[in-house]
Amino acid sequence: MTQRVVFLDRDSLKAKVRKPSCASDYIEYAKTSVEEIVPRLKDATVAIINKVPMRADTLKQLPKLKMIAVAATGYDCVDVAFCKENGIAVANIRNYAVHTVPEHSFALILALRRNILAYRQDVENGVWQKSDQFCFFTHDIGDLHGSTLGIIGEGAIGQATAAIGRAFGMRVLFADHPPPKAQGVMFTPFDQVLAESDVISLHAPLTPATRHIIDINAFRKMKRNVLVINTARGGLVDEAALIQALDEGLIAGAGFDVLTTEPPRNGHPLLDIRRPNFILTPHIAWASDGAMQFLADQLIDNIEAWCSGKPQHLVT
Repeated sequence: MTQRVVFLDRDSLKAKVRKPSCASDYIEYAKTSVEEIVPRLKDATVAIINKVPMRADTLKQLPKLKMIAVAATGYDCVDVAFCKENGIAVANIRNYAVHTVPEHSFALILALRRNILAYRQDVENGVWQKSDQFCFFTHDIGDLHGSTLGIIGEGAIGQATAAIGRAFGMRVLFADHPPPKAQGVMFTPFDQVLAESDVISLHAPLTPATRHIIDINAFRKMKRNVLVINTARGGLVDEAALIQALDEGLIAGAGFDVLTTEPPRNGHPLLDIRRPNFILTPHIAWASDGAMQFLADQLIDNIEAWCSGKPQHLVT
């Protein structure tokens, strides 16, 4: 059976996307507003989305829709419960960012632990040029070797982040949580991870159970020298609490690649932070050229597998 396949936010993916072999029609839109979803998917059987919200009110108006192929690992933009109840398959992308996200996480960790931004600012301001010595020591520099890396989320990306940490000579702790849990992982109580880690890196999905898993109470349990890194989802951290933690010196610094609202068109409190111990990047940890092409290929593989009656990577 041939399918009408519509990609609603093609510009969110900088890679070559082949036409699914089972598609009689394949249409791409650069981007799609909420008001445009129903008209564009009216006759579609398969929708490809990245961040376009597919909520129950929208899905109720699309009786022909049989599959949603998410061009990402996270699928919190889809009403999965509605899809399950109404026979709409939802597939996501697996294991495409197992190198690029951990590498970005460590780029943030190293920049913060070694105070790269602060030293660069000093050089730009002429501090080195005025120094009596061949170098100067205006900011602390810390080593990763011998420190503790706490990881929240033990999936493929969390495991890859742990491997890099161990290569630096770090002790790695995985935070315990309710099931489901990955097999073969030694878990440490959540509060113990908060208390003992020198770096905490988040790699968990955003669910009702994980929303604001890092709040002001969590920050207060951390070491004062800790770095908090979030390359997963913005909602995992209470952003107001993060600002308070930075202002009060509850943590040494933070590196974020995600916000609760993306893009932050009407401003955002984290955009206003101007301090060398905070780095914000625009949700690009996942976006190496190699990772995006892997994602694009698997995206179409998921559709073709579903069309052939052998679905893969389903979340419903």
